[in-house]
This record gives sequence, structure tokens and C-alpha cells, in this order.
Amino acid sequence: MSRLASVASGPYAPPTPSHELIVVSADGARLHVEVHGPENAPPVVLSHGWTCSTAFWAAQIRDLAADHRVIAYDQRGHGRSPASPACTTHALADDLEAVLAQTLARGEKALIVGHSMGGMTVMAAATRPRFREHAAAVLLCSTGSSRLVAEARVVPWRAGRVRTWITGRILGSRAPLGPVTPVAKRILKYATMGAGSAPHMVEACARIVHACPRAARHAWARVLEALDLDHGVRELHAPTAIVHGASDRLTPPVHARALVAELPHCVGLTELTGVGHMTPIEAPDLVTARIRELVTTYVTGATPAQIKEGA
Repeated sequence: MSRLASVASGPYAPPTPSHELIVVSADGARLHVEVHGPENAPPVVLSHGWTCSTAFWAAQIRDLAADHRVIAYDQRGHGRSPASPACTTHALADDLEAVLAQTLARGEKALIVGHSMGGMTVMAAATRPRFREHAAAVLLCSTGSSRLVAEARVVPWRAGRVRTWITGRILGSRAPLGPVTPVAKRILKYATMGAGSAPHMVEACARIVHACPRAARHAWARVLEALDLDHGVRELHAPTAIVHGASDRLTPPVHARALVAELPHCVGLTELTGVGHMTPIEAPDLVTARIRELVTTYVTGATPAQIKEGA
């Protein structure tokens, strides 16, 4: 990944992986995969969102890799995974299954974390045998299962057909994003982050998003516009926690509440005041802490109370 695709220093600079591999999906699509941390540590699988890459998880990887095996991959058309003609939720599920098959042993359990489109990837894979084999628990960050464009608040108008149409044209634009300028960062911050997000957070997000090829950005925007994974939510039987930003304009809190209502085994909603759509970057410590808690409870099998007693 080039320096232009991410910041070069600080907490959001991508750490060097223990090793990298190419995973081939069901249709032949090639996926860039990184593995961080000790080989025998409890596994965490990270699936990023639209226009992002493995660099999006830098803060989580940096912390977790000390005592977890962290597996992160670039969605097709993002980061170092080449574009593919197939841009569908079925393909997203295929890709996640392929990554799980190549990085986990038979029957090995992991926490699977999805942000935005990565969360939708999890919903799309909910009925897949490989997913069910490996998912000890799930963390969904800033995501939704349907009506994404209709509910988005990027355009500050009253909900309705006009706002939906304009939002769809903005998010699905083929126009290049261009260089990361002060104006570009202000626009990105307004659309995707909370008003109090620190400049270094905005810079990190802008570098990642602006590095996404516009063809991939457009193609996946069309998929998200027509998204309907409500059935996948109802089939997601693994214990599932939700983290959501209260100031999220792309997937407002109405989506989080809908997920809570439909998930068969919801184990909590954490709503972060003042935080927008980019929760893992805007609230890195809180997201990482939730990951650690879920791993402790559902992957290693020890409850927080047991850990305290053994201290």
C-alpha cells in the first residue's frame, strides 16, 4: 500500500503484518489478506467498509496484535484486492468464506468484525456453512441492512423522494475525489465523521477513502443503494454486538435500532455520542475494548468475572 493510501506515522499508520497472502474467492477474484500477531493467539477477522481498506483498522490491529491473531482483508476492488466484474452481496459472502477457509483451521472459532459494508458482508454470509463454522461471535460497527440511501442524512433535507434521489447521485457519483485537500477533508468530515473528530483522524480517513478507485466506489455504491439484507439479519444466530455513532449521517442510528430488533442473539448496542460513521477511527479505544471483551467472552471462553478471579 502506498503512502498516499494511508498516513505514514501515528496510530493510524498501517502496522507491518506477520505475513500476507492472496486468497482466491469462488469466482476467481483475488483478495489481499494480512495476518498480524502470534500464530496461536485467539483470532479476530476484520472486514472493512465501502471505499476503505485494511489500513482502516490500523488502530485496532496495532493494539490487538500483541495477544490476538488479527486477520484483515481488502474487499474486492479496494486496497490491494483487484477489481472484479462481480459486485454483489453474494460475492461479498463468497469472499468472507474464502478468507475464513484459508486463514482458520477446521472448526476454529473467531470473532468476526464488520464495519459498514463489512457488516453487510457478515449479514450476506449469515447462512453460509463456513461462516457458521467459524463465527463464535460478531461485532457490527456502523452498518445497516436496507434502506441505506433513503435513511442517509448526508443531504440536510427532510426525508423523502427528492432527498433520496440526490443522496443516491452523490454517493454513486463517478467523479474522481481528487487530491486530499483542506476542502476535501471538510467535506469528508461532514459526511462521515462527528463534528469533534480530531484533524489526524480526518486525515487518516481521507487518505484511505481518496485512494479507493472511483470505478470500485461507483460499482459498490450501486449495490448499497439497492441493498436488502434484512433476511440475513434474522439468520445471524451468532452472539452479535453493535457499535454505532449517534452522529452517523451515512447509516443513522435508526439502522442500529432495527438490527437490535431483528437479530436473534443481540448482546448489546453501544451508541457513541458525538461519533459519526467511522467508529473504529473516531473511537479506536472503545471499539478495541469491545472487541477484546467479545473475544474473552465468546472465543477464549473465559468470562470477565473468571479473569478477575484468576488475577
